[in-house]
Amino acid sequence: MKIECIGEGVKLNDKVYPCTVSLAMDLVGGKWKTVILYHLKSEPKRYSELLKEMQAVTEMTLSLQLKQLEKDGLITRKVYGNKPPVKVVYSLTDFGKTFIPVLEAITAWGNQVTEQKGTFVRNSL
Repeated sequence: MKIECIGEGVKLNDKVYPCTVSLAMDLVGGKWKTVILYHLKSEPKRYSELLKEMQAVTEMTLSLQLKQLEKDGLITRKVYGNKPPVKVVYSLTDFGKTFIPVLEAITAWGNQVTEQKGTFVRNSL
């Protein structure tokens, strides 16, 4: 039996998953979490920078996904100043940085699929 399927599941932060793939997808799955991590892999960014780079995401969705990624320990949120307007910067944690090779593989695969089956389009803005 493969290691990811040994026993009756795996546990992380008091949550039990049927396998390690399920655990990983809970941490980074969905439409936006991986995209957020991609935008943070090179450098820390402010909320407004992420929103600008991810034009299709709503403010509410971005906010919720950032909170979930922070809760799961993949990103950190640092607040500068104590009076509004404060500066808030998001960055990958050491744990989040372990996902960079996966991000690079996903990016390479997405580029390959687009080159073979799709088309790169330019933003008309």
